[in-house]
Parts: sequence; structure tokens; C-alpha cells
Amino acid sequence: MRRSLPPVASKVSDTLIARGHHGVILTQPQATHTAADAAQALGVEIGAITKSLVFLLDDDPVLLLVSGAHQVDLDHTGQRLEGRLTRAPAAMVRQVTGQPVGGVAPVGHPINLPTFIDTALSRHSELWAAGGHPNTMFRTTFGELVRITAGLAIDVD
Repeated sequence: MRRSLPPVASKVSDTLIARGHHGVILTQPQATHTAADAAQALGVEIGAITKSLVFLLDDDPVLLLVSGAHQVDLDHTGQRLEGRLTRAPAAMVRQVTGQPVGGVAPVGHPINLPTFIDTALSRHSELWAAGGHPNTMFRTTFGELVRITAGLAIDVD
């Protein structure tokens, strides 16, 4: 029996396909809310997990795609982006992405968020990112992630 994707993950898959990605999203039996959970479920290094995190740059939401092995240095990264960087509240994350915290994908949002990608992700030949729902993941590469998000690679730690 084939399980269907949650509607939000189907939207992510459609967006991936529209941007030239294969669009295959895997469904995990249990939620992978954290990078450690995802790495364990997939049998990969935590650094190959791509965390999709929404921040406020001054007052505007931005998306940071960060290696699961890193924490964002708010001061350092804010200076790089020429503003004050703070974590966005969960309600705002849901509003600007249309996706739940713990399952936010790099794409498939109702608005185009300026996107910045952790250069540390380039060290891995294969990356995994959430598919729009806490139980979903998709495989990609650093180059493909930059392309499908129109993101800018930066140092975040």
C-alpha cells in the first residue's frame, strides 16, 4: 500500500519538480523534528542534514539553511547580512512558510524568502532537508540547493 504525502509535502514536491529537482520526498515512520533525529533515521552524518530556519533580519523574515552540525551565531551572521538577526517566533515561521516548525523545507513557501545557505553544507556530497512536514525528507546536493532556492552561500558560525 502506498501512503500519500501530507498536502504541504506535496506542495514542496511540486515546487522541487518545477525547479528541476526529481521531487522525491521520503516519509519516515516517526517525526524527525531535530537534525539529530533526521540523521539517525537516515543513517547519515548530522552535518549532512539541512536545517531550514526562519530568522528576522531587522524586521524582515529570511530563511537560513544550516548544517545540522552548526548553530547560527546571531551576531556574526547578522553582521555578514548587514542587520540585526533574531529568531522568528513559531507563529511567524508557520505564517511565512506555510509549514510546521520541525518540518520546514527550503522551498514551497507562499512567499519567496531571501535565502542564505551555510557554506559548511558544501562539505557533504549528499544533503537531506525536510519536505514540509516533520515526517518527510528529500535528498539534494549543495549545488542543487543553491540553485533551487536561489540562495546565497555564507558562513553562519
